[in-house]
Amino acid sequence: MILTDPDSGTPVKVGKILCIGRNYALHAAEMNDAVPTHPVIFLKPPTSLIKTGDCVILPQMSTDVHHEVELVVMIGQGGKNIPLEQSLNHVAAYALGLDMTARDIQSDAKAKGNPWSVAKGFDTFAPLGPLVPSSQITDPQTIMLSLTVNDQVKQQGSTSDMIFSVPYLISYCSKIFTLEKGDLLYTGTPEGVGPVTQGDQLKATSDQLATLEVTVN
Repeated sequence: MILTDPDSGTPVKVGKILCIGRNYALHAAEMNDAVPTHPVIFLKPPTSLIKTGDCVILPQMSTDVHHEVELVVMIGQGGKNIPLEQSLNHVAAYALGLDMTARDIQSDAKAKGNPWSVAKGFDTFAPLGPLVPSSQITDPQTIMLSLTVNDQVKQQGSTSDMIFSVPYLISYCSKIFTLEKGDLLYTGTPEGVGPVTQGDQLKATSDQLATLEVTVN
């Protein structure tokens, strides 16, 4: 997918999609998981991306797909071993996102000690809202997130409740992966995740970010 840099208006090709699991303590608790001592990282393919107004397609392989609303970071300036205090200088934009998850497939993978790639990586499983320039976000740890399903509030939270902050995640990930312009970082979800069904209308909102809306098909 090609995105548009909200500052320069130039096209940006999406690179890696890095995702963080269990980055809110209450979400870890609702999943009966321990609070991690270091970031839990998994990947989604770029083919999982869709934009606001598009449709999430329920896969035939799953009967239990869940919503997870998240803050998403788009990398502008790439780097390796990025110092913590310089991390935010590498952010081009922020957005709302949804980490759609085939929970039944994920649970089976967890039980067998297998990766989560199938559960997380289906086409359309990474909805991404409109990008907001990083210059408009004073502090990414003060952003409120909310998700409604058919106008009913299902998730609400603040990025202030993250276990690992945005600067820490950028620095940490850069020690493993060279970060490149166009990489996306899905930073984890607050509590309240739950199933979606065909016809559901999902609406992610924030006090500082543009709205993301998708339909489930």
